[in-house]
Amino acid sequence: MKPVKTLTMVGWRELVDLPELGIRGLPAKIDTGARTSSLHAEVLETFERDGERYVRFAIEHGDHVRQVCEAVHVDVRGITSSNGETQDRYVIKTPLRIGDTEFRAEISLADRGSMKFPMLVGRSSLRRHFAVDSGHSWLQSPRPTARTKTRS
Repeated sequence: MKPVKTLTMVGWRELVDLPELGIRGLPAKIDTGARTSSLHAEVLETFERDGERYVRFAIEHGDHVRQVCEAVHVDVRGITSSNGETQDRYVIKTPLRIGDTEFRAEISLADRGSMKFPMLVGRSSLRRHFAVDSGHSWLQSPRPTARTKTRS
């Protein structure tokens, strides 16, 4: 019989870190209905460096701090949003940390300005790392302060 791996429990919302992008304590919705994770970002430009394709993008976090980030983009994919529309989005691969667990995740860059959470963590990021307790929040993070609160 194959040994069962113990998964870390997360709530339906958690604070996450994107260490390579310099982002800490970003409010995220944990969404098993979404395949791909997504991050609210404004794509500024694409460029090439040392033969690799990069995307430069801006995000807002904390007290509406605008931060410009760069990441290797691994793909441009047609991703279907919750309203059923398919959009071409840049997809980056970067470390994602929830609680004490850190791993590389594929994250699409999307306009989530009308959404309550600037980040959504989808099931491909959750797989093999986490189980979700949809009745609880902040199981792997401290309760957000006014500075990190989600948008109303």
